[in-house]
Amino acid sequence: MPFLFCSPGLFGKNKPEVSALPLPDRVFLDKTNRAIGKGAATLTVVMVLVTFVIVVLRYGFNLGWIWLQEMVTWMHAAVFLLAAAYTFSEDAHVRVDVFYRNWSERTKNKVDLVGNVFCLCPLALLLLVGSLDYVSASWEMKESSREAGGLAYPFIPLLKTLLPLTGLMLFSQGSVHAYACYLKLKDD
Repeated sequence: MPFLFCSPGLFGKNKPEVSALPLPDRVFLDKTNRAIGKGAATLTVVMVLVTFVIVVLRYGFNLGWIWLQEMVTWMHAAVFLLAAAYTFSEDAHVRVDVFYRNWSERTKNKVDLVGNVFCLCPLALLLLVGSLDYVSASWEMKESSREAGGLAYPFIPLLKTLLPLTGLMLFSQGSVHAYACYLKLKDD
């Protein structure tokens, strides 16, 4: 299960190069996930700026709006949902490494292939399919914030729409990674 193990140099020299996987050219889905993930990184800057504005308004001018505070919460959720597949594509996801770091590249590829095919992809499909009714109901009822003065329609359904989108992105990234592992195993 690739997301349950941890490379000892997660951000260091021992990090496996996912970009060096033997794909002739980056698959469209992989490129899309990377672009969305980098966009989510930009959203973190916006979130920090909005938080700064909230603090200045509250403590400097004694002003505050619930919708602005909710916006930070929803941006935070969006960052996690949108960056999940990107983080996986960069092999920067959290793992718990006990055995993985000592295994050969071939064994790592086998584990990653099995983990992607039997764990990540089915769970991503479950997230995708399982959230469709939830998202659909949110759009149908034109859901808005429960708080007075909170975010108005369509912000809540838009955020909930990220749930199946995240499942789709994780499934596509898991498929790309599984295919790359398969190709590496085939070449060995």
